[in-house]
Amino acid sequence: MTDKLGGRFTFPGTGSEVNRMGYGAMQLAGPGVYGPPKDEDAAIAVLREAVEAGVDHIDTSDYYGPHITNQIIKKALYPYPENLVIVTKLGARRPEDGSWQPAFSAEELTTGLHDNLRNLGLDTLDIVNYRVMGDPTGLGRAEGSIAAQIEVLAGLKEKGLIRNIGISNATANQIAEAQTITDIVCVQNNYNLAHREDDALIDDLAKQGIAYVPFFPLGGFTPLQSSKLSAVAAALDATPMQVALAWLLHRSPNILLIPGTSSIAHLRENLAAAQLAVPPESLTELDGIVSGLSVSA
Repeated sequence: MTDKLGGRFTFPGTGSEVNRMGYGAMQLAGPGVYGPPKDEDAAIAVLREAVEAGVDHIDTSDYYGPHITNQIIKKALYPYPENLVIVTKLGARRPEDGSWQPAFSAEELTTGLHDNLRNLGLDTLDIVNYRVMGDPTGLGRAEGSIAAQIEVLAGLKEKGLIRNIGISNATANQIAEAQTITDIVCVQNNYNLAHREDDALIDDLAKQGIAYVPFFPLGGFTPLQSSKLSAVAAALDATPMQVALAWLLHRSPNILLIPGTSSIAHLRENLAAAQLAVPPESLTELDGIVSGLSVSA
């Protein structure tokens, strides 16, 4: 990619245009995304560096911490730049044991919305994703109607508390169901070089002009591992993680990236991936190694 931050994308029907390389704030909380970070000043510095570098799309949630991540974002960036799009999520809660639990009743969704507004210091949220908790682990996907939850978000949108609605950890059927209720501007699912089950979905969303935002673009808590990925990276004088991000930007023009980090050095590495020129033969090689990729601690 030759564009500084991967080129631009406009969320459908919103007029909100962002750089394709954004930032995910999950890692700004403490270990296990629970409690405060060891160094809040360092977390604030990462956010400010990201925005100064041109990041105008930040992904967050008030259940990160809980509350901690949004409070840090406010401390670091408020009053927010006019062009900054903050995307948050509803649908989960973090009890004192640090577990991830569903929170999808109308009362829980409404409370979560107001928690986000209060801790971010906003009157209206740019984009809110409904996070489907799926299987019991919270990470996998499971079919089932989400109409009731999307209707709650649509009602909050009518009240002016939400500008746009997205969906996270959803199946194609759930996305289609949500679209019968309200416009969906983005889908946020688990996808990377090792997890390619959404290939057809990405292409379908691209035809509709809907953003696809991979969470865990680098494998999440267990980074991607592949000898072939490492070989491509060495040939390009880049890190494997930079190549994995660059591959995602090449994969489809509707893909937006939100790699997270609590380190300025890693932030700079991630942002530099948007400028990495990957030759067609290297992209072909990366396309073909999914079966040999794994995630490893």
